[in-house]
Amino acid sequence: MKGYTSDTIRNVALVGHGGCGKTTFLESALLATGVINRLGRVEDGNTVSDYDKMEIEKGYSINTSVVPIEWKDSKINFIDTPGYFDFIGEVNAALRAAEAAVILVDAGAGIQVGTEQAWKACERYKKPRFIVINKRDKDEFDFYKTFDELKAKFGDTLIPFSWPLSAEIDEGLKEAIAMTDDALMDKYFNGDEFTDDEIRKGLRHGIADGVIVPVCSSAFSLGHGIEGLLDLLITYVPTPLEHGPYYGFNDQNEHIERVSVVDAPMSAFVFKTIVDPFVGKISIMKVITGKINSGTEVLNERTGKVEKLGKLFFLRGKNQLELNYAEAGDIVAVAKLQYTLSGDTLCDKSDVIRYLPLDYPEPSYFIAIEAVDKGDEEKMGTGLNKLREEDPSFMVTRNNETHQTLLGGQGEIQLGIIIAKLKDRFGVSVKTVPQKIAYRETIKGQSDVQGKHKKQSGGAGQYGDVHIRFSPSDQEFEFSEQLFGGSIPKNYVPAVEKGLIESLQKGPLAGCKVVNVKAVLYDGSYHDVDSNEISFKIAAALAFKKGIVEAKPCLLEPVMHLEITVPDDYMGDVMGDMNKRRGKILGMEPIQGGGQKLLAEAPQAEVFDYSVSLRAMTQARGSFTQRFERYEEVPAHLAEKIIAKHKAEMEA
Repeated sequence: MKGYTSDTIRNVALVGHGGCGKTTFLESALLATGVINRLGRVEDGNTVSDYDKMEIEKGYSINTSVVPIEWKDSKINFIDTPGYFDFIGEVNAALRAAEAAVILVDAGAGIQVGTEQAWKACERYKKPRFIVINKRDKDEFDFYKTFDELKAKFGDTLIPFSWPLSAEIDEGLKEAIAMTDDALMDKYFNGDEFTDDEIRKGLRHGIADGVIVPVCSSAFSLGHGIEGLLDLLITYVPTPLEHGPYYGFNDQNEHIERVSVVDAPMSAFVFKTIVDPFVGKISIMKVITGKINSGTEVLNERTGKVEKLGKLFFLRGKNQLELNYAEAGDIVAVAKLQYTLSGDTLCDKSDVIRYLPLDYPEPSYFIAIEAVDKGDEEKMGTGLNKLREEDPSFMVTRNNETHQTLLGGQGEIQLGIIIAKLKDRFGVSVKTVPQKIAYRETIKGQSDVQGKHKKQSGGAGQYGDVHIRFSPSDQEFEFSEQLFGGSIPKNYVPAVEKGLIESLQKGPLAGCKVVNVKAVLYDGSYHDVDSNEISFKIAAALAFKKGIVEAKPCLLEPVMHLEITVPDDYMGDVMGDMNKRRGKILGMEPIQGGGQKLLAEAPQAEVFDYSVSLRAMTQARGSFTQRFERYEEVPAHLAEKIIAKHKAEMEA
């Protein structure tokens, strides 16, 4: 494929609910432009953009795929995105690289949750958008019924559109065009007709500013509407040169901005990484400023490392189309960059910039995993790190208290794909296991105990004797000594403290970490020959075990703070469910555009499955974030069960 100049490039994200026809749209475009000679079908696993083995097996998109189309001396870089909410991170990255979006709507299904999510994402990134009601060949297709539903949901900016424009444009479109310019408004009120140039100019401005959203129809599986839509896009999608400023930071961490121009030092933003088992790592980037060539040396701003670009190529699904250069605004791929990850900025050393990072939602769904073969634990960690290069929206953490590996993401589908890829690419079978809670133990009372360790069996003996007072503390652990009269030599005091600190890791109730305890060493005794540091460590441990038990120990559980976004229709169900989870509603805030944000707290033990439950309650229209807030005492009847379970495990 030849290189294109910036003014002939359009970057368009395809977004919408799963199954609405995004991938079929691309197949139809490829057929119309002569790239393929037969329309591929998602269900047959032979489409250009869904080429990943997992996508073919599952029958839906799970990765962002870039497919450039050449149409009438222009190039449109289509960025096909997954439709399921679990992959919203892919949608966010695609919209960062696009100048506009096409939201596809299934004519039979109408507005679905993926339609709403796509609209919200376009609003967040302020992207011009076009809505296409697809599958108009269905018997139930009714353009104006679906259009009215869309307009009621998304507002009066939606305008019915057909291409090419007829000689007589309807009144609604005239009014929308008039709203884009004062001179056109005067002409409209005077009853004068717009010229073709005025119509085109008004539409371009209105679409770019988001005050006009064209809505048209298609049947891409039959090839209906594809050529008209391609014409529409090359005519009205802003070029990269018309995009607003890109924001970032310089090497002094000062806010700066760049506009997309060719006559400037090179800079590019990596929005997608593919780890190909044969080619290796492929970095897909949008050139923001300047021009890049094969062999160019660029600075990775995050790492400070200089990388040399190998051959440049366009991706069309899995196919690589080589080229020598790419100008500002184009999307290009480079293989085997050693230090570069998604979200990185590559730039000229003479003009350093770091563009804003990619926006990934916080994981809201976690599972605990372990390798089926214990010998594969290290391999599992390596594989997960490699997969995070492709999909930084999931998280891998190690809980040092429960000794579990936790996988976090947006839902079951995403994490299921991660586990399947581990098996397919790295040969590591993993299983999910019940997630443990990092309970803790503390004390509510005081105790005064002795810990004495004495061992004499011939030869050197062991002797350590301590008297310690235990009480609650605001600090995690507080230790002091109030010795007098030389009852214990000062050089043994650190051993006592060390013995207590080591004992904190395993409490007497359920083997959990002990916190918020004050220990005061105030007396004891020693033996001139048999006393040593290990003896006083053991004595301190004995005192700890006895002292905690006598100081009214209790079990603590982590409490999470949740912010839950809920449409008004589901508020009652969500609030009732939160009460059943031992949760507390702290308040609510109205959300612009409808719905409420609920602020709540609930024990972590009650919200492990909340992501799944919230989707079920709200037909996938609710979302939430959570963060650790504090520890609170576990209710007595639940604490008894937890302690009994721990005891049974110890005796098993």
